[in-house]
Amino acid sequence: MESVSSSPSPFSAASPTVPSENATTHDYYSGLQKSMHVLSMVVYSIACLLGVTGNGLVIWIAGFKMKKTVNSVWFLNLAIADFIFTFFLPLSIAYTALDFHWPFGKLLCKLNSTMAFLNMFASVFLLTVISMDRCVSVAFPVWSHNRRNPELAARIALGTWVLALLLSSPYLVFRDTVVSSRNITSCYNNFALSGDYTSEATRKLWRMRHKAMIITRFLCGFLIPFTVILICYSIVAVKLKRRQLANSAKPYRIIIAVTVSFFLCYFPYHVFSLLEISKNSSSHEMKMALYIGIPLVSSLAFFNSCINPILYVFVGPDFKEKFRQSILSTFEGAFSEESVLGSLTSRRKSRSASEAEIPRG
Repeated sequence: MESVSSSPSPFSAASPTVPSENATTHDYYSGLQKSMHVLSMVVYSIACLLGVTGNGLVIWIAGFKMKKTVNSVWFLNLAIADFIFTFFLPLSIAYTALDFHWPFGKLLCKLNSTMAFLNMFASVFLLTVISMDRCVSVAFPVWSHNRRNPELAARIALGTWVLALLLSSPYLVFRDTVVSSRNITSCYNNFALSGDYTSEATRKLWRMRHKAMIITRFLCGFLIPFTVILICYSIVAVKLKRRQLANSAKPYRIIIAVTVSFFLCYFPYHVFSLLEISKNSSSHEMKMALYIGIPLVSSLAFFNSCINPILYVFVGPDFKEKFRQSILSTFEGAFSEESVLGSLTSRRKSRSASEAEIPRG
């Protein structure tokens, strides 16, 4: 089984049953671990504070203070996913502060990890749906205007939650607790569903399931959604350029922000996850890289839950003007149907619908 460092992250796949290194190496790792503990607690605390506050505001405004629109449905669901995850972060902070002693029971151990991956899948799928929605709105404006409605958006959002729950449900099964000889309870991924890892067959089963989970997570939680997002926003960029809107930076600002933030938050985490199951993961250098890297890239993935409210509101069109107004009007402007492609809408008002759809000869 791969010897991965202990991590407060519910993303961690470390097993507490892995034998320790020699005394000198153990002392070195111990000092490094303390530094990582402090860093993790700081990062998780910031993510929790910003995530709960920011996403709580989005939920309050998009869910209770605004007229229901397609965009408000997207952002409300995205905020709910991020809020649930950041709401559970104090458990990981406490786990770190208690030196990886889990006093909260097996159920919360399972739920903490499941909520982390539910958030990851739900957020990624919703971002993908948003990119597809914007692509359709630009490519087929009349069809989109006639068919696009909040009720359909709510059903699609529900479908993304069901799919995200299915992909994250294995952690309800595999996440487990174990009590060590020092009476320390660890929360870890028991992929072999066994209490004894001395058998080579058990270790092999653990590695096989661990590898299958990581590959599935990479394909369904990153590669496929990111490819779809990239394709959709490329189509949007081409369509806007053809309609002579290339000089307007407003739509492109959001496109670039969505794509770059998605890539920066999740790509490093998936890279380290793939390195964890690589053939070289047992080397000393790779162990060291994973020991330092996994908590850091997990923290970066956590920050996606804080960035979304900023990304879709404060990076949106006319932020400087709207920021001077009330918070409510700021969110309303960001979530309105016109703000997503504001320049396109303003230009479209001077055209008929048929002119927007029929290509010129």
